Formats: sequence, C-alpha cells, structure tokens
Amino acid sequence: MENGSESKPSVMVTNDDGIDAPGLRSLVRVLVSSNLFNVLVCAPDSEKSAVSHCVSWQHPLSVKKVDISGATAFAVSGTPADSTSIGLSKVLFPFVPDLVVSGINKGSNCGYHIVYSGTVAGAREAFFNGVPSVSLSYEWVAGKSKDDDFVLAAEACMPIITAISTEIKNNTYPQNCFLNIDVPADVANCKGYRLTKQGKTIFKMGWRHVVSEAQGGRMLSTMTMDSSASKEASVEESTLSTEQEHLIFKREVMGTQMDEGDNDYSFLRQGYITVTPLGALSPPPMDGVEFFEGWLPGVH
Repeated sequence: MENGSESKPSVMVTNDDGIDAPGLRSLVRVLVSSNLFNVLVCAPDSEKSAVSHCVSWQHPLSVKKVDISGATAFAVSGTPADSTSIGLSKVLFPFVPDLVVSGINKGSNCGYHIVYSGTVAGAREAFFNGVPSVSLSYEWVAGKSKDDDFVLAAEACMPIITAISTEIKNNTYPQNCFLNIDVPADVANCKGYRLTKQGKTIFKMGWRHVVSEAQGGRMLSTMTMDSSASKEASVEESTLSTEQEHLIFKREVMGTQMDEGDNDYSFLRQGYITVTPLGALSPPPMDGVEFFEGWLPGVH
C-alpha cells in the first residue's frame, strides 16, 4: 500500500453532490469512526449532479483545504472526475490512496442513469488510473427519506468497503472492473446484498418552454422536481426574457422506462443493496454487431 501508513489503508472520498452534502459527510463520519482507515476527501466545492465524466480542460482548477473532522479534505472547483484525478495525482496528498469511494449520492444510480452520473464518474476515473473504486448511492424518496438515512446507508456498506480493503492488501482484488452500489430507501429493513447487472431503466425527460428561469420549478439531483420552487415567472423576468429574445427551456420528467428482470433497478426496488460490477467499455449486443458486419461491406 502506498498510503504512508503501515497500520491503516487509505480511502479517498469524492462525490457529485458537493463536499458539504450530507451523503458525503455521513460516509466520512462512518469511515472515520470505524478507526480502520486513513480518510481523505477530494470533492467538488458545489453540486455537480449529472455531469457524467466531464473534465475541466481549458480552465485551471481552484482547490481549497476544508476542515472535516478526522479527515484531510480539499474542495475542488471542478467536476467529480476532476476531483478524483487531482486527488490521485500526489499534488494534494503525498501518496495515492488505496481505494476511492464516490458518494453517497442523493438518489439511486441504476440502469442508463449510470451514464449520466457524476457519482459513478468519480469512481470510474479512479478505475482509469488503476485504483480500486466504488460508487455509492442511496434511493432517496422525497418526503420520506431523512439525512440520517445516509448514515445507515454508509454503515450498511461498511462490510463491503472493509472486505475490498482486505482484498487490496492481499493483492487479490480484480483490476478489470469497479463497483456501483445502490442502497434501497428502507435501508433499515434491506434484504442484504445482491450481485446484479446494469439494466436499461431510465427516466424519460422532456423540455418545457418557460418565460423565465424561475418558472416550472427546479430539477433536483434525484431527477424529481422541487415542488417548493416558484411556479410562476414575475412580470419583470418575463419582460427581460422577451427583450433579450431568449427562448428558455427547462427539463421535466415525462415518465419512466422500466427494465424488468434480473438487473440493478429491479433488485433495488425489491429491497436489496445492489452491487453491480462495471467496466469502462460498453459492449453492444451481438445482434447489433452482426448487423453491421453484414452492412458495412455494402457501404460505398
């Protein structure tokens, strides 16, 4: 292990909800209180939900040290992938952490949502750099879930994190994938762990024409609408929008495309903590490949 400590493995935490998010803070608190790990934090300085694997290319990153009890922590002006990348680079920490954990996200990341997820990207970036990694998400239910549930979710995932750490120490942890873990809303009564595969579930999104940014509410990181947001635009905003001749559109949820069967979202809804191995490649179905094998030679 390269962590500079012979007694404790190092775990670096990142996320996409921002360094002040209750999911990250709960995870860090549980890791620190276990006294099993040297805990590092390198996370975005503000919410970066659904930025996928976006990286900062043309602009430099601003990094600020943050006081988090029991951990060495930095807030980064960039994306989750940026945060992981700079956290592994040895410019902030004097060693490469043994494990990267991204989360805990407010809202599940199953099916096609994995592609959009900044939380998953934080773990994927570590995988790109040869560092074992896990992304963690909690199935937040508006009006029912509480911030304290993040602590329960973190505690429920601790056996997995400690088991991974043991495999890393023994040089037996696989290098060809990383894990995406989703914790059900009723974590206190979950049915245990379930190894799954990525499904095709996705929220179908649409666009609504509005006259101001205030109209129509705000899309939350859980892909639901903020019902407390203003529904009507002010006259001043409407006038300003018209004068500048801008057309303003906001996303809205149109429905859900469910993928039934043995997959991550299906087992999550059944009350399991789903554990889904992921890779960087997305191999297409064989029938698609076979079609293009016959199709491409005929293209002139």
